[in-house]
Amino acid sequence: MSIETIGAVLGLALLDTLSPSVIGVTLYLLLARPRRMSLLLGTYLGTVAAAYFALGVLLMLGLGAVEPLIDDTVWAWGQGLLGVALIVGSYYIPGKDPERASVRTRTFTMRAMLVLALGTWLFEFSTAVPYFGAIAIMTSAGLAAVQWLPLLAVYVTVMVIPGLLLLAAWAALGERVRARFERWQDKLASGSRTAVSWIVFIAGILLVLEAAEQVANWLSV
Repeated sequence: MSIETIGAVLGLALLDTLSPSVIGVTLYLLLARPRRMSLLLGTYLGTVAAAYFALGVLLMLGLGAVEPLIDDTVWAWGQGLLGVALIVGSYYIPGKDPERASVRTRTFTMRAMLVLALGTWLFEFSTAVPYFGAIAIMTSAGLAAVQWLPLLAVYVTVMVIPGLLLLAAWAALGERVRARFERWQDKLASGSRTAVSWIVFIAGILLVLEAAEQVANWLSV
């Protein structure tokens, strides 16, 4: 497994930390201060990570069975075209429905957190573009399961790190960060479209660069 592949996947993972959904739900729970807040937030973040890990395993197994049947050059060009499509599509992402973007969970239970996490997984694919890009990169690199499984685990862990950092900040500073968290929540709600557009745009750039490097390596051989 090359350093370039690891760097590209981890770069996309860092980009995925900007997910408005995970950060928004975390801020909402921290500001609402339900009982067992740490447990509820841990359940939410853990379920999001587990769901994306399970999906990644299924995708890698499925694409891994197809990849040997397709020429490596075709994979690279397809990856590059996907990157270009994301770059162009980032300019046409519609604004989110404010009611859908906001969180209104009045019953703070473990079951509610599980449902909320699965809802994030099912309905927020627009912000998971870097994730699918990482799956494409690992597949095109022809990684063995012993290589892509830990890399995928690192990816989904990095995805939820912002939520853990926000929880740590709240645990350390408490009400002293409430005003700042409220400002962040307002900015996130009003700027969700811009955030998603930038995530999609940068993911497209990374995919194009990775594909271009593969094509350049083959041409130099």
